Amino acid sequence: MTDKQPRLDDRIIAQIVEPGAKVLDLGCGTGDLLALLVREKNVKAQGIELREEAIYACVEKGLSVFHGDIESGLGEYPDKTFDYVILNQSMQEVKDVEFVIDEALRVGKKVVVGFPNFAFIKSRIQLFFSGHAPVFVSLPYHWYDTPNVHFLSIDDFKRFCAEKGLVILSAHYLGGDRPVAFWPNLFARDAVFVITKPAPASSR
Repeated sequence: MTDKQPRLDDRIIAQIVEPGAKVLDLGCGTGDLLALLVREKNVKAQGIELREEAIYACVEKGLSVFHGDIESGLGEYPDKTFDYVILNQSMQEVKDVEFVIDEALRVGKKVVVGFPNFAFIKSRIQLFFSGHAPVFVSLPYHWYDTPNVHFLSIDDFKRFCAEKGLVILSAHYLGGDRPVAFWPNLFARDAVFVITKPAPASSR
């Protein structure tokens, strides 16, 4: 057992996922979220992770995690294999976001996407006053060692979903250790969205 408290985004996702659901976590890292879902929601959990040291940490937690690159696709999984596919703090690190989200929506009924909000007020202030790329809790890397290849805001992701015809089932805006209800694109440090594809039109 560990006394480490789950992050707020992990707790929000644990509230979203129904008990007993089939879950695939893409870029699951050391498995903290998957372990939380198994422990609290009794989910049927699988993960995909590229870094071997992170996979070892998952195995120590008793998790089923496969070594793989999510950018190569999820061809081994049939359509709608999972109730939820999770992309938490990993979407902004992939090169072809549209492809990865399409694959996630193919194999999952719903997709949970969590990412840092690059339009967060502290990011804007640091860039404006210091003239340097911002570094803070949600963006802990310097420009030269960051794994992030996409820098998006909450409004950017909403626009992406609208352009691609995706349905936003729910959105959760996080400001450190508490939810944000007011002007999230400015005051939320992170966001968690639940998205899906629209239901096919009835052929009557």
